[in-house]
Order: sequence, then structure tokens, then C-alpha cells
Amino acid sequence: MPGWYSRPVLAVRHTPLALEFYKEKLGFQEDWRHEEEGRLRIVQVSRAGCELILSDQWPEDAGWGRIFISLDAEDFDFLVADLLARGVRLQAGYWGYDLTVVKDPDGNSLWFPHPSSPIKG
Repeated sequence: MPGWYSRPVLAVRHTPLALEFYKEKLGFQEDWRHEEEGRLRIVQVSRAGCELILSDQWPEDAGWGRIFISLDAEDFDFLVADLLARGVRLQAGYWGYDLTVVKDPDGNSLWFPHPSSPIKG
């Protein structure tokens, strides 16, 4: 029996602009796209096994997405250095432990927990 396979869908206001941010700033690659009447509406992007679908079909929902992405210490350190080199603004966050937060242009958040941060109750 195959396991579950999931991909979050993030609502964005303009898929081409979101795609540019995820590729150029966050280092994702484009996996596939769906266009309607010559306009890009849905695109899947991925980086290191993390797959996200970006869609402008529900612009009123843009900015409400939160994605939690756990990395080991080595990958976390590489990611932070890579994002800083790409000019990405990193924010500090907290959700029972320290987070590094990246917001896309629509306000959706990618939460990266610090691997060495102890969980506090």
C-alpha cells in the first residue's frame, strides 16, 4: 500500500510574480504549470523534496498560508546562508521554539525551526 503524498497549495495574487520569487529568491525549481487562456494560473515548485503548489485562483486567500519546514542543522545553516546571499529578508519567529521565517510577496510564511532550539512548554 503506498504512503500518503501531500503538497500544500498556497494562494497567491499573481502566479507569475510568485513563481519568480520562489525560483529567484528561494531557489525552488518549476516542476509543472497550468495555464488558462494563455495566463499562468497554477504552478508547482520544489526544492530538496519540498513541493509547493502556487495558485492565483483564490486571491482573497493570499497571505494566510503557513508552511512548516524542518531541516537538520547542516541543511538549516546552508539554507540561511543561501537565502541571505540571494537577498531574502529573514525574520525571527517563535512557536514554542525559535524559527527563521520567510514571507513571500503575498504574505504567506515559510517557517524553519532552528534545529538546536529546545522546545519550551
